[in-house]
Amino acid sequence: LFQINFVACQLFALLAAFWFRIYLSPSHASSAVRHAFATLFGIYFAVFCFGWYSIHLFVLVMMNYGIMNMASVPNIHRYSFVVAMGYLTLCHISRIYIFHYGILTTDFSGPLMIITQKITTLACQLHDGIGRQAEELTAEQNRLAVKSRPSLLEYLSYLLNFMSIIAGPCSNYKDYIAFIEGRHVHMKLLEVNWKQKGYDRLPDPSPTGAVMYKLCITLVSLILFLTLTKNFPMAYIIDDEFLDKTPFLSRLGYLYVVTQAAKPKYYFAWTLADAVNNAAGYGFSGVDEKGTFRWDLLSNLNIWNIETATSFKMYIENWNIQTAAWLKRVCYDRAPWYPTALTFILSALWHGIYPGYYFTFLTGILITLAARAIRNNCRHYFLSSVPLKIAYDVVTWAVTQLAVCYTVAPFVMLAVEPTIKFYKSVYFHMHILSILVLLLLPIRPQTHSVRRAQNQAMLNSIESK
Repeated sequence: LFQINFVACQLFALLAAFWFRIYLSPSHASSAVRHAFATLFGIYFAVFCFGWYSIHLFVLVMMNYGIMNMASVPNIHRYSFVVAMGYLTLCHISRIYIFHYGILTTDFSGPLMIITQKITTLACQLHDGIGRQAEELTAEQNRLAVKSRPSLLEYLSYLLNFMSIIAGPCSNYKDYIAFIEGRHVHMKLLEVNWKQKGYDRLPDPSPTGAVMYKLCITLVSLILFLTLTKNFPMAYIIDDEFLDKTPFLSRLGYLYVVTQAAKPKYYFAWTLADAVNNAAGYGFSGVDEKGTFRWDLLSNLNIWNIETATSFKMYIENWNIQTAAWLKRVCYDRAPWYPTALTFILSALWHGIYPGYYFTFLTGILITLAARAIRNNCRHYFLSSVPLKIAYDVVTWAVTQLAVCYTVAPFVMLAVEPTIKFYKSVYFHMHILSILVLLLLPIRPQTHSVRRAQNQAMLNSIESK
């Protein structure tokens, strides 16, 4: 029932988004009207999809609005973070203990997770804007800093708008306000010298082509989900008969197949959510070097880069992109120590309290550090010739894909027993290899300035995709 409601809401949101862009465009309606419409429709979708469970969304939103207006400036981001993550965690606990690992017919945790991202994003950016000096901030933090507290209508619209309340993604407050006020596309177009390109005025990019393309991906993903996902369940890799009869390498091959089969669900939900935002006119990211208009500001994944990733880092950067950006902005960039470990732990806590999540993210820390050590110590030896580089890319692609499969299996299994059974069946090989790499290869320490430079490079790479 929840899945049917989800699809129905998102398809209705898609139609509403087209209507919103055409009939409530900034030239036809005031910002207040656009905010109010987006908020009221968002509230309606939440109630329709989640019934009385939707009250959790509204309670969290109003609690944090109070914090934003009453907390002292130096503590806005701290209090908002603790309350939002605390409330989300309590809801996750209720799911695991009250519903015994079952998925609710009205699973409100997804929207609550997105709202938590938005609350903490805005709180950090507000703290940057009114509580810190400009010279203390990175270039990105300066660009996104919010200089004044939003009004109640602006706050509700940002958190509860119909384009993102069901499936996200999280976006930056300043980008959203620029979209509502009609400055969103204009700001990006001004970055290009159009007179040199032969234009006598700014072009008017339409999102229709991008929306149609994303709807095609959504349709293919739905077909794959209905065919592959049901026929290749993750549980089969710990079936006793399968383990007894299948050799180790074949088990690894099947692990890759079932992991691939689990992806279309995410491709479907995230691409459809992206299309809804684009249909409303939100998500324009500028013009690429070929002069093509890009509508990927809010894209949550790059399927090509995921499937061809030759490093664990590349895979993570292209999967759930907006969540990775959120983790970077609220945790990695602000962590006083162990930023990688703290970021993985926050990611696990945000996802929930199922033990499988913690197996996945703690394993992710280990493999990320090992992959970084191998890359830093070995990659330069393979750049001297094209054949060597191709061989390196093929091997690192295969290892990366298997490492991801090995890491995410507990995420799907959720519980402790099947996770331990799975890792025992593959002899904990990735854990052992990662530990050996970290023991044998030297790790170059990163200074804060180097880390900050790498953060900026990571941001630039994400924005360029």
